Amino acid sequence: MKYILDVHCHSVASGHAYSTITENINYAKNIGLKLIAITDHAPKMPGSCTNLHFLNLNILPKKVDDLEILTGVELNILDINGKVDLPNSILKSLDLKIASLHPPCIAPSDNINDNTEAVINTMKNPLVNIIGHLGDPRYPINIDKIVKASLETNTLIEINNSSLSPNNTRSGGKNTILEILNTCKKLNVPIILGSDAHYHTYIGNFDNIIPLLNKCNFPEELIVNTSIEKFKNFYLNIL
Repeated sequence: MKYILDVHCHSVASGHAYSTITENINYAKNIGLKLIAITDHAPKMPGSCTNLHFLNLNILPKKVDDLEILTGVELNILDINGKVDLPNSILKSLDLKIASLHPPCIAPSDNINDNTEAVINTMKNPLVNIIGHLGDPRYPINIDKIVKASLETNTLIEINNSSLSPNNTRSGGKNTILEILNTCKKLNVPIILGSDAHYHTYIGNFDNIIPLLNKCNFPEELIVNTSIEKFKNFYLNIL
């Protein structure tokens, strides 16, 4: 299976990532990707950039050689109501919006109902395209409800390669991620793979995810990373 896009990539602007946007673009191009998104952390993440960074992303080229480049952000989910940390006026100017639960921005909780409601309310925001790195053991969720909400709101669930690294702060969620995959397969709900690269050589790397895809025999047609057309069918606003 060939994956040609990665839409979860950070640059030095995130504060704890270590490659420039140019390094990210050049690496993605050199490994044969056809599309990437630059998705730095939104302002509530400590050390990240301000609103101005996202307002000015329109200066980036839309394409470098055969590589398409999307402007984007990884938003922070701030509360149970699904509030995020950029105003709609800025979100509308960006091609792609991921929203994720991060401990610096919303306290970890064992309350499955609250965590689930926070995610589903975020999915109801039509400006949010993807929910990032579900399966974090610090935020247990009702998987069935969230997968159904993904289908209802046309919000993709990301399977995050970094979360499956043993050194990651989100490690320990392998079984939950496998359950997410099996539920998406059962309900015919598409997913997107994300590297969550914080250094350019991790872009396009889904090596930690592939064993889980194989284990549950996950259908290729439900993975949007295999086709730009398949990916864009979910997001008419970026065509």
